[in-house]
Amino acid sequence: GRRLANDRGCELAAVVLGHQIADSAQYLIAAGADKVYIVDQPGLAEYEANVYTDALNQLIAKYRPEVILAGATAVGRAFFAKVAVRARTGLTADCTALSIDKESHLLHQTRPAFGGNIMATIMTPNHRPQMATVRPKVFKMSTPDAKRKGQTLTEALKLVEASTRIVRSERNASNVNIADAEIIVAGGRGLKKAENLEMLKKLADLLGGVVGVSRACVDAGWISASHQVGQTGKTVCPKIYLAFGISGAIQHLEGMRSSDTIIAVNNDPNAPILGIADLGIVGDLFEILPLMIEALEGKKR
Repeated sequence: GRRLANDRGCELAAVVLGHQIADSAQYLIAAGADKVYIVDQPGLAEYEANVYTDALNQLIAKYRPEVILAGATAVGRAFFAKVAVRARTGLTADCTALSIDKESHLLHQTRPAFGGNIMATIMTPNHRPQMATVRPKVFKMSTPDAKRKGQTLTEALKLVEASTRIVRSERNASNVNIADAEIIVAGGRGLKKAENLEMLKKLADLLGGVVGVSRACVDAGWISASHQVGQTGKTVCPKIYLAFGISGAIQHLEGMRSSDTIIAVNNDPNAPILGIADLGIVGDLFEILPLMIEALEGKKR
């Protein structure tokens, strides 16, 4: 957002909806916002789609922003689609790149299309605001500057009644959150069978990481979808991403290409994943993976 505002030559504002969240303003200013609009009301304590949609659309009508961005999280995807419909404008979901056109000043919104086989750049020339959601972890977070100065504006809105209520909340049984992992050991179709995932799990445990997989492993029923990396899974940005037997379809690459260090093992020297790897090893994973486990176990002893 800060980069786009600089390119456009305009202000960057952040919006915070919730209850008892006023202390978040300074952090957002440090992160790059010039202004922070705070709507801190009891009716926003829990996320409810219609209440949140109406609240944001009130702010849109009042301040008429040129561009609105949000994370393509589970909430963001549903929430911002409703906001766009209410605002009678377009929305490009799951963007992986954003830029400002120097001549038209339009927002260029890039995302995978046709099953991830091409990258489409979409513009909204005739309606405002231009709206896009961005896949989490696609962009690296800039370092906050505690010395930045900005303006905090508190808004008091007349909220609509919620149409649903939360009866009970239960945590998902899966405790895996690959999106937050710093080390991911990932496998693909090259593992050949579900039993070979045990080698990945062993290596991940030795490294203090978690197991990730390509879609082929999930589709084969080898492991749950919570481990899937890629366009239809999770976007990740670990410090180290080790890939074994993953060829590198564009759908998978879009979910992990921003990793700090990518190490790929594949027996095909032309595998696309080797083209983006920091360290590519052409070889048999069934020889290399056990050697890595053995070496780490010896070091641990």
